[in-house]
Amino acid sequence: MFSASDLKKGLKIEIDGAPWVITEFEFCKPGKGTALYRCRMKNMITGIGMEKTYRPTDKIDEANVEEVELDYSYFDGHQYIFSDPVTFEETAVNAETLGDKAYFLLENSTCTFLLYNGQPIDITLPTFIEKEIVETEPGARGNTATNVLKPAKLDNGFEIQVPLFINRGDIVKIDTRTGAYAERVSKAQG
Repeated sequence: MFSASDLKKGLKIEIDGAPWVITEFEFCKPGKGTALYRCRMKNMITGIGMEKTYRPTDKIDEANVEEVELDYSYFDGHQYIFSDPVTFEETAVNAETLGDKAYFLLENSTCTFLLYNGQPIDITLPTFIEKEIVETEPGARGNTATNVLKPAKLDNGFEIQVPLFINRGDIVKIDTRTGAYAERVSKAQG
């Protein structure tokens, strides 16, 4: 249980049975009356934002949130299976929880999970992954200086925008936070 004076940016609290993170915090002392603590916060499950003001005597519940590192093991056709690297205990995560992040999972990659009451609500993947381009229009020689992009399909079916000089078979680095092309790692052989 927190008091209003414990509030700060990044603190995770529970309101009406849901976890919230404080994104902005302001202490306000009007000329008359008691001090106020104004918070802008975001729901950690739905992403909805809200503002709330607390008085110094208010009590705020602490969210039962923890971070754990799990290794991605495999997809069983319905759920993605992750295992604890120490105990080898498996955790199943459905596709709705992962969303587009499922396209960036690599076997044995370590992911950081945010658990609320033991249930995964968010996942942080390795920042960059390398994938092969399996389908794109051929690049023309000399198309290296422009910022013109073209669509390209990865080996897992995900489509990204890449520069014109990228060809089929090239290995590219992708930023998993945005799903965007970062750089070419290697050219296709041939």
